[in-house]
Amino acid sequence: MWLLVGLGNPGDKYARNRHNIGFMALDRLADKYSAFSLWKSKHQGLLADASLAQQKVYLLKPQTFMNNSGPSVSATARFYKIPPERVVVFYDELDLAPGKIRIKRGGGNGGHNGLKSIDAHFGKEYWRVRLGIGHPGAKERVIGHVLGDFTASEKAWLDPLLDTLALHLPHLLAGKLETYQSKVAQDCPAPK
Repeated sequence: MWLLVGLGNPGDKYARNRHNIGFMALDRLADKYSAFSLWKSKHQGLLADASLAQQKVYLLKPQTFMNNSGPSVSATARFYKIPPERVVVFYDELDLAPGKIRIKRGGGNGGHNGLKSIDAHFGKEYWRVRLGIGHPGAKERVIGHVLGDFTASEKAWLDPLLDTLALHLPHLLAGKLETYQSKVAQDCPAPK
């Protein structure tokens, strides 16, 4: 069993924000694999599920706002008895260039409030898929940057990245997260 979590903020106001790239990644997975159920409200989030590659896969978009994602993730993982090593969180990363991807298990939160909340409620031993959105250059511009919508020029790398994340999902479900990272990076190189 796997629990794939996308971080973001609920509502149309935030739907195209850079901070919502985690939600966007899960939406693309659900679109690509028609086996996923419709989204339903459960455990303070929107949940979809499917059987893929002989495994049960749950997709979760917490609806508690980014900074309070932990209770939804924790409740869902506990309800379905999914251990941290089978939980993968997709989220925006300021300190990665736009379109870059990095995957690791455990570690720090890098100041990301969504991860801080998950760490506090669930522990730190889950997998993290960091999706680069780039840094605006000055600390005082960070909030406006993450809560700003992707621009038309950014969509040139965003859509292929989301498609490639979905395309290579079988590697993730096989437990080959490093292969997943390298395949996505190879097939969808970040813009120069």
